[in-house]
Amino acid sequence: MIEAPFTIDTSLADLPKAEWLLAIAEIAEDSGYYQTLGAKHHAIYVERKPTLLVTFESLSGMRSLSAMSHPLGWEMVRTYGWSHLCIASEGDTWFRDENVYAFFDRLIDDGFFDEFEKVIFYGAGPGGYGAAAFSVAAPGATVVAIQPQATLDSRIAEWDDRFKEMRRTDFGSRFGYAPDMLEAAEAAFILYDPNVALDAMHASLFTRPNVTKLRMRHMGLALQSDLLQLDQFETVLSLAAAGKLTRLNFARLYRSRREHRSYLKTLLVTLEADDRKKLILHLCRHVNARMQAPRFVRKQKLLEAEMVMEQAQDEARNRNISKNG
Repeated sequence: MIEAPFTIDTSLADLPKAEWLLAIAEIAEDSGYYQTLGAKHHAIYVERKPTLLVTFESLSGMRSLSAMSHPLGWEMVRTYGWSHLCIASEGDTWFRDENVYAFFDRLIDDGFFDEFEKVIFYGAGPGGYGAAAFSVAAPGATVVAIQPQATLDSRIAEWDDRFKEMRRTDFGSRFGYAPDMLEAAEAAFILYDPNVALDAMHASLFTRPNVTKLRMRHMGLALQSDLLQLDQFETVLSLAAAGKLTRLNFARLYRSRREHRSYLKTLLVTLEADDRKKLILHLCRHVNARMQAPRFVRKQKLLEAEMVMEQAQDEARNRNISKNG
């Protein structure tokens, strides 16, 4: 039994799962509510107003991505005073559950979303799908979705073989095809790495007049984690809420990747695959001038040695040509 008074500023990182979930419920019920939605989903609401952030997260994601083991949206509650509704899943469910549909039906019937000046839906991966799909419940909302799947219906996305266990799941009924559910959104932003082929293919299905695609080239498979490490997660959401998340503003934020080790390593691997030696050397010199990176040091020394050898061979070849000419 938990006895301590928990608040939204309390770290829950060291709690066992059962006690952790009880603490989450206690904090939410202090100024909102906590509800179970069937066996695999939870609704966690913290009321502040006048902006509402709706996030779609997994329980494991909360515990691993947040230093305090909180829903990611609580960062926006603390920093900006937003209200926050978290739809949390036990594992990756893509939120395809009648209990979740019924919950959003109740919110619509109660006029819940009409109480807020601004509503933002957010999620990544399966959560990105959820954010896009359920945003139809709040016409005029803004959607920020990182690496979302448009659907896992094999009739449409049979080329995506990453989630075969979801093949029998119904993606054709209510809140089903995520790109169509964005029709009523004021604006939607799809973040993805165009070099990740399957993510790019899903992103292409979201092509709509009100959708802006924000490319995070060479970032790879964990863009949400990268945004958190770059300390850009809150900024992206705050820009979206202010109507200022544009390609130009995002490009300015994304410049911080130049000091991000994950990006630099992925870029190096890409250049190595293309055998772009001059660009690799330029990259290594850039990195080695700014940080301690043994892999880049070794690569720079190897390339510089190869270039010295090649230059010597060229000079010898030219002398032979001159001598024999």
